[in-house]
Amino acid sequence: MLGIIYSIFGGILVSLQSIFNTRVSERIGLWETTTVVHGVGLLFSLLMLLILREGNMGKITEVKKLYLIGGAFGVIIIYCVMKGIGLTGPTLAIGTMLIAQLITTVCIDTFGWFGAEKIAFHFTKPMGILVMIAGVVIFKIKG
Repeated sequence: MLGIIYSIFGGILVSLQSIFNTRVSERIGLWETTTVVHGVGLLFSLLMLLILREGNMGKITEVKKLYLIGGAFGVIIIYCVMKGIGLTGPTLAIGTMLIAQLITTVCIDTFGWFGAEKIAFHFTKPMGILVMIAGVVIFKIKG
């Protein structure tokens, strides 16, 4: 249950961050906003690191180097989200991102990519994705 609560909170924050970032980018530019967002994020992250001290940075050498590019993904994500919202609006952009995330994670689960435990593929997975796509299309129909 706690995982669901965290996921809901994360989803709310992703939506809010996307809108906030897009509004900032309208004034200062996309790459400028991406830089500011990551700068603020770095400061907040350092503060939380100093306060909580939960992990062990000394084990960074044990991490597969490929996984360290996640920070670059963050930069690209913020840029793409702002661009998508600016071109299509928040609902279509976020809905499309959720569908893309779901398709990607179904592949990761099904094939066990990146060390994930394999989860059997079932016909309900593509059905669920099609329902989501239909939902976004229906939501966007002007009535």
